[in-house]
Amino acid sequence: MPTPDFVLALRRKIGHDLLWLPAVTAVVLREDGRVLLARRSDNGNWGLVSGIVEPGEEPAVTAVRECLEETGVVVAVEELVAVTAGDPVQYPNGDRCQFLDHTLRCRYVSGEARVNDDESLEVGWYSPDALPPMPAHQLARLRRAWDRALPPATEEDRVTEQAAGGRIQPLERRERSHPHGKV
Repeated sequence: MPTPDFVLALRRKIGHDLLWLPAVTAVVLREDGRVLLARRSDNGNWGLVSGIVEPGEEPAVTAVRECLEETGVVVAVEELVAVTAGDPVQYPNGDRCQFLDHTLRCRYVSGEARVNDDESLEVGWYSPDALPPMPAHQLARLRRAWDRALPPATEEDRVTEQAAGGRIQPLERRERSHPHGKV
């Protein structure tokens, strides 16, 4: 995976020390409910499209750029879903990073999903009930974006939530309400 020039310049100064970086995760949804996933070439894991925010770049611009560069898909950013700090990671070369992730829900606009650079081994659209195995943090980001894309709760959902003392889990609501199944 190509390392951005600004990261290489920082690495010349700080070596392998922990580097705090802004990043984005694009949760790209189609109208039929499928989500865009890529299998990473560096570790073989399936996940959402993600990337490092370049200096001076807005996270939404990064999401659009990364989707096009990695998958050939044009997207429109709809909403910031979450901002979370990930756990520190160490790469095989010894570099350590920790990412401040901006998870953005995006809408498919155009393009055929394909491997468009060397960062992915495979890309494709997946139904929420037929997802490949994914790391837990990726699945949590998908669920969060999916919850935000849900239609308003039904009366049955509100009654069930009230009966549970307001402690109903979003996953329970999604399984009952979402027209495309569960995540």
